[in-house]
Parts: sequence; C-alpha cells; structure tokens
Amino acid sequence: MISIDDVQKLRKQTFAPVMECKKALEEAKGDISKASKILKKKGQLRAEKKQDNDTKSGIIEVYIHANNQLGALVELRCETSFVAKNPDFKKLAYDLAMHIAALNPQYVSSKEIPEKIMKEKKKEYMEESKKSNKPPEIIKKIVDGKLEKEFQEVCLNKQIFIKDETKNIDQLIQEAVAKFGENIEVGRFIRFKI
Repeated sequence: MISIDDVQKLRKQTFAPVMECKKALEEAKGDISKASKILKKKGQLRAEKKQDNDTKSGIIEVYIHANNQLGALVELRCETSFVAKNPDFKKLAYDLAMHIAALNPQYVSSKEIPEKIMKEKKKEYMEESKKSNKPPEIIKKIVDGKLEKEFQEVCLNKQIFIKDETKNIDQLIQEAVAKFGENIEVGRFIRFKI
C-alpha cells in the first residue's frame, strides 16, 4: 500500500500529477528513487509529444550582475500559467538570464541566423578548406564542423550551460519540459552592458 505521504513527497520532488506519482510508486513498489526515475522517463516521452504545443504563457526574468553594469532580460515561455508560477520555472528563467549576461549569445537558435550570414560563413569556410586539397566529402565535413562550432558560440540553445558543463541549453530546457510536462522555449532575450 502506497502512503499519501510518499505520494506528496514524490510530487514535491517531481511536480508530477498526484495520480502519476501514485502509479509510479506502485510500479516501483514504494521506492521513491525508482519512482522518480519512472516519472522522469514518462516526462521525457510526454515532452517529445508536446514539442509543437503553443507556448501562450510564461515569464520575463532579469539578471543584473553585482557591479550593476551588466544584465539580461529573457522571455521564457510555457503552455500554462500554472507552470509559469512555479518557483523552479522562475529559477530556470533566472539561470538563463545569468547565462545570457555571461556568454552573450546572439541568437536563440540557428534558425534565427539570417540566410545571408549563413551563406557568407559557409563560403568563407569552403574557401579556407579548398586550400587543403582534400576530397569534397571531407571538405563538406570540415565546413559543417566549423559551422557547428560557430553556432555553439553564437546560438543560445547550443551553448554549454555555465552552471553545468555536462549539458547545453537545449538539454537544460528539455529536462525542464520533461519535469513540467509542458513545452518550454526561450522566446527572446536582450543583454545590456555599460
């Protein structure tokens, strides 16, 4: 028999619905750690299904550095106001604003990079690589690698998260999607520096 205290404890840890917590605990035979892993897997599956859902709610969060000469605003969007009001969602938005202030990304993702800039970079890298006299298929891989590295530096979603070097921002957001069971995305951001 699963106790209501265990269900509440698991819900507090995972923010999963009460009935899902109860089912996960039953499946894990009362082991809260195993139940948490079960809910995480289910959350990831649910997240994949929700990737195209509209993000009509969210928050705008700010980070101001201690010297008051650097700051960032970020719009973090989600599907419902319930998630937008969650303290962990607000913490995620704050961490993203801090990350933006620190690493100064130019775009949310590579989809935002103007086609003209993409073509110029690709042409530049092609010219550099052609001088190496390597076969065309190798040149293509070199150019793709250089473009990917460039995106990692200028696109927020590809940057390594400053608070955890084991994941990038995309992975951080996907973890939040799995946790909250809603589509989450960065709408836009701006960085200020004096």
